[in-house]
Parts: sequence; structure tokens; C-alpha cells
Amino acid sequence: MDTSIQDTIVDQVRRRGRGKVFTPKDFLDIGTRAAVDQALSRLARADTVQRLGRGLYCYPKINKRLGIAIPPEVEEIADTLARQTGSRIAPSGATAANRLGLSTQVPAKPVYLTDGRSRKVRVGNVVIVLKHVPPKELPFGSRTSATVFQALRYLGKDAVDATVVSRIRKTLSPQNRSRLARDARYTTDWIAETVRQIVEEQAEAVNHG
Repeated sequence: MDTSIQDTIVDQVRRRGRGKVFTPKDFLDIGTRAAVDQALSRLARADTVQRLGRGLYCYPKINKRLGIAIPPEVEEIADTLARQTGSRIAPSGATAANRLGLSTQVPAKPVYLTDGRSRKVRVGNVVIVLKHVPPKELPFGSRTSATVFQALRYLGKDAVDATVVSRIRKTLSPQNRSRLARDARYTTDWIAETVRQIVEEQAEAVNHG
């Protein structure tokens, strides 16, 4: 039994950190698909990694008090599914608003828009829906910027007030706010204006600091 591939996979997932999700395709640079599949199956049986579903694995975070694995973030799973197929994704409006704390409504099935094929993926008790849309309907920019744009579009211009602006500002790091300002050129005027308010508040905080 060739353990070098298995050892290399363990080394790589540990360096990526707990909570990360991956597929066999992520390791095809170190062995054949059959060898990688076999190594991941052995690691799953040994509880080194967790099998989430067909071709989907996780190096889980552990609840130290209970000694049980913590399910990975839905966003992490969605990113992995997109990487698996080489497609782009962005959260739907309702999913984006919930992630940013702008809506208390938790979607029963998180929906992500993609330029890849439509499909549903069950991970434990969660069903993630990937919905195909034309590439032009996917927001441009970073994932964080796309999430903000989708959430604002979902809420609508009339619902976006100072409270919404404040919540988004508090959610984003200064780096993500700066990136959001650059990405605003890809979106509609009223969303770009909302982004300007977020960034101006940041600039004022720095100037008065």
C-alpha cells in the first residue's frame, strides 16, 4: 500500500486548516484519481477527514467540550463546489442578506447562482442549491463585494437606510471595504452610491481618529 499519497494529503489539509472543504480533484497533482480516492477513503475511515458526500470531504473543526465535529460553513462548501467544476458562483439575494446580518430570515435551502450547471447538494441536514444563470447575471468583483451587491439588490433601494449602511460597514474589514469601493463600478448607480456612503463613513472615522 502506497502511503506517500495519503501522507501528503494529510500534510496539505492540515496546512489549510480545520473547517476547509476539498474534493479529490484538489490532489490530482500528487497521484492518480484512483489513488487519491483510495487514500481519502482510508483517511475518512480513520476519522482523519470527514466525508460530507460523494467526492466531498472536510478537515473538520472539533467542538472541544463535546468532542464532536462541527459542520463546515455553507460558504466554504459552495466555494468548493464551484472550484470542483471551474465555475463562478455568488450567493442569491436572500442568502447574501442573511450572511451579512441584514435579514433574520434563514433560507431553508441556501441558494447560490452559478454559470455552471444547476444542481442540489445535500451535506448533512443542509441542502445547497446551485442555480444556473447566464454569466452576465453574476455580479463582478470579489466574493465579498458580490455578496454585498446581491444583498442590497435583494433589499431594494427604498429599504436601504443608515442602519443597513452601518451594519455592512461593521461586517466588512477595511480591506474588504476598499475592495468594495473599487468593485462598485460594476454595479448600478444606486448601489454604487450606497457603497460610497459606506466608504465615506470609513474615511471619516479614520480622519477623526
